[in-house]
Amino acid sequence: MSVNADLQKPNIKNNPKIMKAWALYDWANSVYSLVITSTIFPIYYSIITTAYKKKVFIESSGEWKEVPVPNMINIMGDSYEPTAIFSFSLTLSFLIVVIISPILSSLADTIGNKKSFLQFFCYLGSTSCMGLAMFTGMQNVFLGLLFSITASVGFWGSLVFYNSFLPDIATRDKQDALSAKGYVYGYIGSVILLIICLLLIQVVAKTPEETKIYTRITFLITGAWWFGFSQYTFRYLPQFGLIKDKLPKDLVLLNYKNIFEKHEEHGGFFEVLKDNLAFYVDVAKESFRELFKVGTELFKDRNLKFFLFSFFFYSIGMQTIFLMATLFGTSEIFTKEEDQYKLIITILVIQIVAIFGALAFSRLSRTIGNKNVISIAVAIWIICCLSAFFLNKENPKVEMQFYVLAAFIGLVMGGLQAMSRSTYSKLLPEDSMDNTTYFSFYDVLEKMAIILGSLIFGIVIQKFHNMHYAFIGMSFFFAIGLILIRFLKLKSHKA
Repeated sequence: MSVNADLQKPNIKNNPKIMKAWALYDWANSVYSLVITSTIFPIYYSIITTAYKKKVFIESSGEWKEVPVPNMINIMGDSYEPTAIFSFSLTLSFLIVVIISPILSSLADTIGNKKSFLQFFCYLGSTSCMGLAMFTGMQNVFLGLLFSITASVGFWGSLVFYNSFLPDIATRDKQDALSAKGYVYGYIGSVILLIICLLLIQVVAKTPEETKIYTRITFLITGAWWFGFSQYTFRYLPQFGLIKDKLPKDLVLLNYKNIFEKHEEHGGFFEVLKDNLAFYVDVAKESFRELFKVGTELFKDRNLKFFLFSFFFYSIGMQTIFLMATLFGTSEIFTKEEDQYKLIITILVIQIVAIFGALAFSRLSRTIGNKNVISIAVAIWIICCLSAFFLNKENPKVEMQFYVLAAFIGLVMGGLQAMSRSTYSKLLPEDSMDNTTYFSFYDVLEKMAIILGSLIFGIVIQKFHNMHYAFIGMSFFFAIGLILIRFLKLKSHKA
């Protein structure tokens, strides 16, 4: 086994071409998260699921304001808020990722082809993103939700394998900068594409119907961007993983070309298929045992224990707000359809600010350490949550208040994401062959946080028909994360 391991682990650390190829996957896939998930699709979804607008007189401003009335979605005889259904669909996508990622990461470590799994999820996500163009109205709303689920699975599933390459290709002293570089590439790419999409929707489109058509075109463009630019990453990123000796006679299910072979030398097709199925069942069982074992091992380390607990709690707040912020903006701040472009511009500004935030936090970590940088970021998130709670759509200055809030969110969003990934990477055992499994645990923990957060968000909306209350809950989780991160005891700023 050690021979195989040595064969699978060439000297690829700190190779400029490989590190660039890795970072550019952020450029390719971040457009889905930042352009579609957090910007255009929620706005489009809100427009499609709005039944009509009613006018309400605002006494404080002395003017009439249009308020959207949602077209309720019926499921098994019960009516649900569209926003709640959207939140629940995201919860389902993350639940799928939580279930399958340990199995797939175990397969990747066993077979040594985690780049192939990265490719699979990339293609699933990018084609599903293009499939969103088929979502045209309430008559096929479930088709739109289905593609949003599979696109989300593709995006988050690919990140399990993408993130696990970080300790493989960079030494610890390079990981903070490389992680931040990836996020910077992602934000820059997203800004460029978002500007293109904004021009199509706001300039090229002349009527509300054309706006919807060009919005669907942006789904196609984003999916093609993700698919196309990822090819550079796949060209230069090496296969990396631990190949074990006991593999099936022939890998049928993971190599579609072998499905059409007779496999006479191995006893025939069905004998090989039986051998494959037994192998995959064993891998599935072993994957969850390994995940539990890895979790137990990680939590034995004091620093990893407090970091992972902290990461779990502040991820509940960060990821939930990241996913639901646009729907908050459309329902509470920019309620007029003609004002939707203001929200897109706001998110564009957030992403530009996030570029500088990721770079600033990366450089700041060299001076005060990752622990203090994460603490500052989480503290700012708490302030943002409390500020969001007090936003009043009847206040004539609410738009300006929202812009200021967005700027602070942009500042800490990229920085906290980059620092979390690199801090975890540096706390892991050095030169380990189980990085995919380690990052699978990291990913599962993050997805469990998102599942809990989006579920809470959806329940609050369904019960109170008001998003403001959810922000109080999110600030509570951030506070727990802040307390726990302070228990880290690091010998130097490099930790």
